[in-house]
Amino acid sequence: MKTKLSAQEFYIRQQKKRTYQIRIARTLILLLFLILWEATADLGILDSFIFSSPSRVVRCFYEMLVNQDLLFHIGITLFETLASFALVLLFTLLITTCLWLNDKVSKTLEPYLVVLNSLPKSALAPLLIVWLGGNYKTIILTGMSVAIFGSILSLYTAFMETDAEKIKLVKTLGGNKKDVLFRVMLPGNIPSLLSIMKVNIGLCLVGVIIGEFIAARIGLGYLIIYGSQVFKLDWVIMSILVLCIIAMGLYQCIGRMEKWYLKRI
Repeated sequence: MKTKLSAQEFYIRQQKKRTYQIRIARTLILLLFLILWEATADLGILDSFIFSSPSRVVRCFYEMLVNQDLLFHIGITLFETLASFALVLLFTLLITTCLWLNDKVSKTLEPYLVVLNSLPKSALAPLLIVWLGGNYKTIILTGMSVAIFGSILSLYTAFMETDAEKIKLVKTLGGNKKDVLFRVMLPGNIPSLLSIMKVNIGLCLVGVIIGEFIAARIGLGYLIIYGSQVFKLDWVIMSILVLCIIAMGLYQCIGRMEKWYLKRI
């Protein structure tokens, strides 16, 4: 018993050590990148007007935080992203369930879903804005259009790959399709849904930024496109870095939710 416990402790210690090493390596790579970026900009190897520098980005962030309502722009982009993400999740569950309940409808609509998923969403965004107007609702819809079709196809595939023996067991015990849905399909595919959500949060953010590029007067997408037009490239790079932080934060939130769920099962 002592030998097993010692081996277990050794394994846990090794895993913790590996995790720390990975975190340290990530931090060192980031620090090295920032140091090289700052040094090359200061030495004139890179044109700081075009490529900016960490110090200029930090200064720009502070100035915009004080004078340009940066938090408001961040809040708008975050709201539009979360709204489109929530709607994608809701409609994915509803549409996938309807497709699973009716095999004839699913086979009829499958090629259309594949085509819509393959359609370049940057081409669809201008049409949505012309049809519906340049407002936050259209931008949310643009964010949805990037993620929803792939999400439906992925979840429907997961539904179809669910363990047939479990479905047979529920039917043998007198269950109907509703029982199969709520006792097998939905609970059994929560891990798949969480994985899809991790992808969708980034796609929704991309779709929102595409919409803000074209029609918005607020939001980080607007700051990027306006900054590039008036050659305020510090604005552009600062906004891109903020978007990276937002994307990473949202992904980590869903990742923690996934870990919490997997620990419970």
